[in-house]
Amino acid sequence: MNNKDQVRVRFAPSPTGPLHIGGVRTALYNYLFAKQQEGKFILRIEDTDSKRFVEGAEEYIEEAFNWLGLPFDEGPTAGGKYGPYRQSERKDMYRLYVNKLLNAEAAYIAYDTAEELDAKRKEINNFQYDASTRMQMRNSLSLSKEEIEELIEKDAPYVVRIKVDPNIDITVNDLIRGEVIINSSILDDKVIFKSSDQLPTYHLANIVDDHLMRITHVIRGEEWLPSAPLHVWMYKCLGWEDTMPQFAHLPLLLKPEGNGKLSKRDGDRLGFPVFPLEWTDPTSKEISLGYRENGYLPKAVVNFLALLGWNPGHDEEIMTIDQMIDLFSFDRCSKSGAKFDYEKAKWFNHQYIQFTSDKDLEKQLRPILEKNNVTASEEYAEKVIALVKNRANFIEDLWEQGNFFFEAPIEYDEKTVKKRWKEDTPQHIAQLIEVIESIADFSSENQETVVKKWIASNQLHMGKIMNAFRLALVGASKGPHIFDITALIGKQETIERLQRAIETINKE
Repeated sequence: MNNKDQVRVRFAPSPTGPLHIGGVRTALYNYLFAKQQEGKFILRIEDTDSKRFVEGAEEYIEEAFNWLGLPFDEGPTAGGKYGPYRQSERKDMYRLYVNKLLNAEAAYIAYDTAEELDAKRKEINNFQYDASTRMQMRNSLSLSKEEIEELIEKDAPYVVRIKVDPNIDITVNDLIRGEVIINSSILDDKVIFKSSDQLPTYHLANIVDDHLMRITHVIRGEEWLPSAPLHVWMYKCLGWEDTMPQFAHLPLLLKPEGNGKLSKRDGDRLGFPVFPLEWTDPTSKEISLGYRENGYLPKAVVNFLALLGWNPGHDEEIMTIDQMIDLFSFDRCSKSGAKFDYEKAKWFNHQYIQFTSDKDLEKQLRPILEKNNVTASEEYAEKVIALVKNRANFIEDLWEQGNFFFEAPIEYDEKTVKKRWKEDTPQHIAQLIEVIESIADFSSENQETVVKKWIASNQLHMGKIMNAFRLALVGASKGPHIFDITALIGKQETIERLQRAIETINKE
């Protein structure tokens, strides 16, 4: 497609559970391409498999993309002139195309029962319902007119199968993998419609919808590549060769070890999310980790995923969404799988935390503060964030690294006490309190000058005093520059913490 106004891509998940991060990466590449070509990014819910439908899954999908900042131009919520955008609401139109295929003798009706199919699989190794076996089965090609009429009269359940002619080379032109040629003899006569629920299967519904929704490019995971020749065949059977979309099959996301497709079990085993948002299974009530709830920033997740299978052509890793849109191209997409490096995901999140304003980070930290019954002002929380965010990989880390700014320590790290709090420490800390009480200008710089001058003039050990000072303020040997801490919590709070340490640690 050369006309940018014509480009239309779709992300078409099934609402059978939470959205896998690999699906998010597929949607992201669709989004980048559509926006680069000034086209449309469409959400279509493929819910024809009624047995696998999971309550809440569709809402989860929409919420995930809202959080990620990847809005759809058309879809169940956004609307659009090619709707409905749920396949379950389009079932009447599918029947028209089933009939078209049957009338053209490009499809046929099969009455085989599940038991008969199982028996045939036991009889024939690697059984495939195709040109070599279809006449051995019970279908409209093998049965007599009388037998078919009897089945119709009995209202016997049936499926419709696409009829794939043998020994024909089918060419799939893939924007990533080039020309892929498959001989039709290896394809089976897939079921495209079921009488049991009067719904099409994926193989028919997605072809019809792509055609009617004017989809120009089908960008999807590598796992769908084996179905591409069948879809090309069906486009030809329906007479839609001229409107066939271009295909692009993306590389798989692999396990962190690089062997096999990334799964939820890998995340559970190694402690990282494989879903964008937290998911509670409606049946088992099992809770699965989500990137949002684990403190990842949406822009960091998008940036990380974009580089799993695509090379922008330069060494810069941190990119805005506009930069990604401008640089995206299929010729820089890898054909081989991309190893999912969850440690790299942490690195991206750390970088984005540094780039994010303290004000925006405060909004994300606020629920954690409220959970811990902290009522600090926005201004104070932002100042804390400014001091600790260079140590944070996640939003939760802002609390872990800076909770002592909001709550004075009531316990002291045992190992640090043993190492840093000596017999003469209480005496020195008591003297330090007097020094601090005398400081009028309580800025970080002035405090540091005064305290260090006192230490030097009294020939005290700098490390011993400063480490004990930190322990008293924080409760452990962590935190930013010590005088930045005291400047923020204030003189009175600093003195109270030092006095509490003398009283509490001595008792321990």
